[in-house]
Amino acid sequence: MFKVHAPYEARGDQPQAIEKLSDSIKKRNRYQTLLGVTGSGKTHTMARVIEQTQRPTLIMTHNKTLAAQLYSEFKSFFPKNHVEYFISYYDYYQPEAYIPRQDLFIEKDSSINDELERLRLSTTASLLSHKDVIVIASVSANYGLGSPKEYRNIVQKLVVGQEYNQKEILLKFVEMGYKRSDDFFDRGNFRVNGESIDIYPAYSEEIAYKIEFFGDEVETIYSFEPLTNSRLYNLNEFTLYSANQFIVGKEKMALAIKSIEDELDNRLRFYQKEGRMLEYNRLKQRTEFDLEMLETTGICKGIENYSRHLTGKKAGETPYSLLDYFEEMNEDYLVIVDESHVSLPQFRGMYAGDRSRKEVLVDYGFRLPSALDNRPLKFEEYINKAPSYLFVSATPSDWEIEHSSVVAKQIIRPTGLLDPEIEIIDSQNQVSNLYDRIKEVVSRKERVLVTVLTKKMAQELSSYYNDLGLRVKYMHSDFDAIERNQIIRSLRLGEFDVLIGINLLREGLDLPEVSLVAILDADKEGFLRSQTALIQTAGRAARNVNGKVLMYAKKITNSMKACIDITQERRKKQIEYNTLHNITPKTTTRELDIDLKVSEEELYSRDKKIEKMPKAERQRVIKELKAKMLEASKKLEFEEAARLRDEIAKIKKL
Repeated sequence: MFKVHAPYEARGDQPQAIEKLSDSIKKRNRYQTLLGVTGSGKTHTMARVIEQTQRPTLIMTHNKTLAAQLYSEFKSFFPKNHVEYFISYYDYYQPEAYIPRQDLFIEKDSSINDELERLRLSTTASLLSHKDVIVIASVSANYGLGSPKEYRNIVQKLVVGQEYNQKEILLKFVEMGYKRSDDFFDRGNFRVNGESIDIYPAYSEEIAYKIEFFGDEVETIYSFEPLTNSRLYNLNEFTLYSANQFIVGKEKMALAIKSIEDELDNRLRFYQKEGRMLEYNRLKQRTEFDLEMLETTGICKGIENYSRHLTGKKAGETPYSLLDYFEEMNEDYLVIVDESHVSLPQFRGMYAGDRSRKEVLVDYGFRLPSALDNRPLKFEEYINKAPSYLFVSATPSDWEIEHSSVVAKQIIRPTGLLDPEIEIIDSQNQVSNLYDRIKEVVSRKERVLVTVLTKKMAQELSSYYNDLGLRVKYMHSDFDAIERNQIIRSLRLGEFDVLIGINLLREGLDLPEVSLVAILDADKEGFLRSQTALIQTAGRAARNVNGKVLMYAKKITNSMKACIDITQERRKKQIEYNTLHNITPKTTTRELDIDLKVSEEELYSRDKKIEKMPKAERQRVIKELKAKMLEASKKLEFEEAARLRDEIAKIKKL
């Protein structure tokens, strides 16, 4: 059973939202929406809805940072259930592409994060093994996967007391994508020592399994820690899932290879007829190499491009995705779309972008036409696939509202905080007026966010205010994740007082220290000054009891009016609730995010010393760094884990 473990109960208007949404889902309505203001406890409501409906749930959001935050929260809400994490397993990914006007082919290049790959495999294994599964996923869940039926079929079950041919067991492990390694034992490996076999499942966190035979009979199965080799607990049986979601059995592989060969022959005849011999030779060489790899090893680089043949799907048919693994459970399930006003448009655009790139590759002979079927779901396929959807946002779009059977509103914050007051100021002297307002806020030791329309404006305004004695920094899309992390940490620590940005200041910035948000040129209608953008931006001041929003404008646009009207309506309800229940608003508190950057002094001193260290000492440092890397991965701090991994690689080269 799904059971929420939380130190608090539903408060404010959470109970009515939970009841309303849960009843709608139980009635098998397909779409419902939770309209919840920033800081109203939408995540807690989502958890309670899962508890009330008792449905396996896929929670999707539009970026990895939010996905990691949700994963952490749901792990604490459901400690006794299976909460999984499914995002792209690449630290870096450059898809293959061809630019005809330059005759430039860009080879696929990627760096796979082993921990993320393990979490993905753990997700699919859990979905086929358990009923109480919650998966937190990014857009990656919409991309093609192997067949869940085939994945379920390619398992190896071992039971104590039963007889097995050891050679056949080892061959099955290889067929499932595992590698024999008697020297270095890691995830996805197995090793043989006399009458015992050790297997380290590709999806297991820190547990491997030992199967001991007496002749052909399985005598004992137990788990152990690979690092220390210490025994954990005995098992009566053990089920192993494959190490890759695209793995298929021998018979299916033979059929897939024949199907690929037939498609290749047809395509080569087309190029021959058109007199396009360059494309003819290019496609023949690449595909025949892939076929040889598939025949000998069962896998090849870019195997996902042959997914239609491997899964037995027809041309143009909807590919398998993570949602099919939920369907394989033969149960009703729920899809929650977090920040739906951003996530749904992103899901809508995925197919077209992927298609345009692959059509060029197919036309110029880099891929077979079946590569077009290795694709993300079309929006229509995605939005009609699951039995029930719950859209969650502070600013749901018209599409969500129109299609939902129920729209539950969550306006009251458990902290008693009100939506920030909005003040309209003439933009004639916006820079000098804002300077005076910033000084007031800084004197209270609080912080300021300023949104502008261009990168140049962000840089010049930052420079101007710094010259006047304010402590200001700017941030925009050219900054990488580590730089953004550093800037936000510094703002919260009070190392500077004002952060100027463009569009990065909307979703996902939870800064209780910020009491003033200034929107320059608020009357310039467009994406950055739309009703949704203004409401989201104003929400950044909703976590501080002194929260205020300044809109600098010459006129009040429709978007501004809508934002002001909605905010005033919400404030009225929140004040009435606080008065009725005698609640005094309090500024929220939040711990600092981990610092992703090690100080330059530490790196410099380490690099200076490392070359002079004896080999044994270097190995000790590697062991220490590896432990830190694994700890960072567990906490989903993947940028820090990647940095530590690169340091380990540098030391190993010495």
